[in-house]
Amino acid sequence: MKNLKNLERLQQVHNLIQQEKTGTPKELASLLNISERSIHLLLEQLKDYNANICYSRSRRTYHYCNDFDFQVSISVSVLTGNEVTQIFGGSYFLPTNMNLAS
Repeated sequence: MKNLKNLERLQQVHNLIQQEKTGTPKELASLLNISERSIHLLLEQLKDYNANICYSRSRRTYHYCNDFDFQVSISVSVLTGNEVTQIFGGSYFLPTNMNLAS
């Protein structure tokens, strides 16, 4: 769940940067209810994806200096015990509902 929260925050920061409505780092941190340090870590993560992020002191907002888009897509699938065994070859994972004594 921690990874999902991080992806959600990355998407929020990206959307605000795209709209050029982040405010100062302190304002952005307050808006997202996280620390300024966390804001800087999120910005670094976006930069790891090759986002060229700039800050305008006069407009008091972050913005992209190049064309950049960030989209999060999550898919969840429920697998039966047999499907899980086939995917992992039966050597790494056994569903908790399988009886090992059989």
